[in-house]
Amino acid sequence: MAIWGMSALPSNDDVMDDTNPVSCLQLDRTQRLYGFGICFVVGFLISILSTLALTTGLLALFAVLFSLGNILSLLSTTFLIGPGKQLRTMFAPVRMVASIVFLGLLVTTLVVAFTIQSSILCLILCIVQFLALFWYSASYIPYGRTAIKKVVGSCIEV
Repeated sequence: MAIWGMSALPSNDDVMDDTNPVSCLQLDRTQRLYGFGICFVVGFLISILSTLALTTGLLALFAVLFSLGNILSLLSTTFLIGPGKQLRTMFAPVRMVASIVFLGLLVTTLVVAFTIQSSILCLILCIVQFLALFWYSASYIPYGRTAIKKVVGSCIEV
């Protein structure tokens, strides 16, 4: 089972290659699936729960928790493909711009939260950060970005 949209990688490179002895700390397939699921869900929950910090006025905590949640969700795939392949796929031509934009927004969000301390700007950056992560993730789904463009385009035309 290969990750969709990975034409830049060798075709014999299986997503969860059980024959690779260094594949994600030698976890078996079931352990890697559990690791992926738990890491993704925990990251998502941290991002959602970060809004509690925002409602109490703890802007820096909100930015850190939201960004940490997004990072955990992104890194969950390392359980499936390993850290080296994760980096290679992040910076493959098809998703390089999305990766750089996401990472740049992540850093910018934290800088704004700790220096400027503007709640509105930080919230806007977090929303755009989430959208950048969503766009990055869509590159793994066949025709995912095309479908998003069509939906957004049809909403704008109305």
